[in-house]
Amino acid sequence: MSDDRMIQLIRPEYTASAVHMAQYPEGDMPEIAFLGRSNVGKSSLINSLCNYRGLARVSGAPGKTRTINFFSAALQVKEEDREERFPIFLVDLPGYGFAKTGGKNRQSWSDFIGEYVTKSPRLALLCLLVDLRHPGLPIDCQAYEWLAAHGVPLQIIGTKADKLKNNERQKNLAQLNTLFPSVYPAVAYSSLKRSGWPQLLDHMVQCITDQ
Repeated sequence: MSDDRMIQLIRPEYTASAVHMAQYPEGDMPEIAFLGRSNVGKSSLINSLCNYRGLARVSGAPGKTRTINFFSAALQVKEEDREERFPIFLVDLPGYGFAKTGGKNRQSWSDFIGEYVTKSPRLALLCLLVDLRHPGLPIDCQAYEWLAAHGVPLQIIGTKADKLKNNERQKNLAQLNTLFPSVYPAVAYSSLKRSGWPQLLDHMVQCITDQ
């Protein structure tokens, strides 16, 4: 991203919650979805990207998000005397690996996440969130393999980057790029400090404009 180019997410707003396709919001806006294991920081990342505390629910309890939550927003790109806006949906998917959930609940959540990922015609990019302190966990590798096998365009995000020293952060980020090759380079992100958001927003704009 050039120094004179500024990107931000504007006018974020909760739109709908769904557990099957009939409940997805209408329209043809491209969707950027966020997936990761429980408590990896999906809702915090969405709030941070939008600079809107409380937009997406944040909880310390794993598995709190139990529906597919849609938020409308616009990517605003300003460059010199030019401005463009790209309407999108941000989609917060339930976390996988629910510590206190099993049986029919686990299977039903898995089914509707799979239905969304494989059947939503508007899915432009799926951001797979991985705790940067623990790259390469089997559960994340399994999720990546499933998504890659279905041809889903991926952006890998290493969350909680502020909890690592710089040398550890760079080492683990390199591991993410090796373990999870994707459309765009992995981004080290801190929702607390908002580090990584310029790169991530830039990749989102590339994704939308390349379609």
